[in-house]
Amino acid sequence: MMNDIGKYRFVCTLTLSDILGQVIVWLGVIFASLAAALSLMSKPIYSFGAVGLIVVTSLPFLLFTFVTTLFNHIDIVPLTEEEIKRNNSKISGVRKTVAKASV
Repeated sequence: MMNDIGKYRFVCTLTLSDILGQVIVWLGVIFASLAAALSLMSKPIYSFGAVGLIVVTSLPFLLFTFVTTLFNHIDIVPLTEEEIKRNNSKISGVRKTVAKASV
C-alpha cells in the first residue's frame, strides 16, 4: 500500500480567500478581548483573566476551523502512466531502488 504513494499527487488548493474570514473573526476576538481588558483596568487581575479566558477558549476553535479548511483543500490526484515514468526518471539513490521494486 505504501509503495503506491508515488502514483498520486497531493495538491493544496487553499487560497487566502478561503481563510480570510477566519482571520477577520480572530482579529475581532482579539479586539473584543482587548476592549474587555480595557474596561476592567480598574482591577488588573480581572483584566488579565478576561483576556486569557477569551483567548484560551477561542484558540481551539480557530485551530479546528483552520485545520479542517486546510484538509478540505488537499486533493489527491492519480498520476498518468507518463507522469509516473517521468517521476521515476528523476528519482535517484535509495528511492530509485524502492521505486523499481514497487513497479
